[in-house]
Amino acid sequence: MTQRRLLERLALHRPELRAWALYDWANSAFFTTIVTAVFPLYYRDVLAAGRTDVLERYTVLTAASMFAIAVCGPLLGAIADTSARKKPLLALFLALGAGATAAMFFLERGDWNLGGWLFALANVGVAGSFVFYDGLLPSIAKPDELDRVSTAGYALGYLGGGTLLLLDVLLITHPQWLGVAPDSTLPARLSFVSVAVWWVLFSIPLFRRVREPERTLESDEQPGTSSVRAALVRLAETVREIPRYRSAFLLLLAMLIYGDGINTIIRMATLYGADIGLEGKALIVPVMLVQFVGVPCAFAFGWLASKIGAKRAIMLGLFVYMLVCVLAWRMTTVAEFYLVAGGVGLVQGGCQALSRSLFASMIPAHKAGEYFGLFGILERFSSVLGPAAFALAIQWTGSSRAGILPLIAFFGVGALLLSRIDVEAGRRAAQQAESELRRG
Repeated sequence: MTQRRLLERLALHRPELRAWALYDWANSAFFTTIVTAVFPLYYRDVLAAGRTDVLERYTVLTAASMFAIAVCGPLLGAIADTSARKKPLLALFLALGAGATAAMFFLERGDWNLGGWLFALANVGVAGSFVFYDGLLPSIAKPDELDRVSTAGYALGYLGGGTLLLLDVLLITHPQWLGVAPDSTLPARLSFVSVAVWWVLFSIPLFRRVREPERTLESDEQPGTSSVRAALVRLAETVREIPRYRSAFLLLLAMLIYGDGINTIIRMATLYGADIGLEGKALIVPVMLVQFVGVPCAFAFGWLASKIGAKRAIMLGLFVYMLVCVLAWRMTTVAEFYLVAGGVGLVQGGCQALSRSLFASMIPAHKAGEYFGLFGILERFSSVLGPAAFALAIQWTGSSRAGILPLIAFFGVGALLLSRIDVEAGRRAAQQAESELRRG
């Protein structure tokens, strides 16, 4: 197979597609090193050493930061659409997230409060950037490319995040390379800086290669109207349009539910493992396993969606997630943690990527930023409700294992809602809206 044909199959055959997907490679380092693997253990063992409320405090920080961007997401997305400023706004939130991440280098023992604030700001930065990044997808990919482009982004994200995490873990486990003592915090703090540099460096192609979508006026909008005013008007219209785009909004609701399960697993996995008695450093290796297993599996889900449809592929992934949760609830050994990680790696990228592309196929392309703002708000709330349910279950029962049980319900209810979506009707509604706009 020639290189050209391979890139076409992977939906990476045009420069703008590769540049867009590379942002997943860039930002995924934040999720592997900061959200999932290194920072949670650094927060627990160094910043908040001696405290007994570490897991609960960490979930509250996560929920609060996600709530902040959830409230602002739809308005920001609408402003990006009405002003044609998706890329500048993406750059602003990237700078916030990467700046807060780089500042973590200065965190030392006992700095749990400052560390929490920096973590929250970095979360706002990365979550905010996704509103505009996801909103660029319909402008660069053709309708029949959406699933493959989205899954290619997630696959590159797994590879990029896993690669930097591997380098960071090698540095942390070999402190002699830096000439410091084994108990030094320097290697971990340098890993935080590496995430910021990686994130910024590999974002550059997006700003160079992906064109800013042109501003498209609705029939009742006048040239010269302020972006904020136009954005508020569009948001009001979006609320009135819910019946027209019923399938897209039902998908948003389903994603809110099953996304709670996915995001809670991503954010709480290592702390949960450590809390039930598994060795902290041994938990980082399974996290890397998720990244590298996720690369071929994300591509495989793109292929599977072309055969059975994105909706069925997502439902299959949600069923696997429920099995993974049952295993996590019962697990007692690191070997079982490996099995849990492997199961997550099989379906995580596919479920998230196909959810993004399926939604993109059922919304008007000229209002992508606005609708992905709504996509973002529910995705952020799915990072609020899941950790909150996880924390409440621990509070009520006194057991970390109880926090797993709500996740099974999230996946089951989400799958039930997903089964009720008429995908073809949703796509016809979006295409009709675009046709009406072109007719003026």
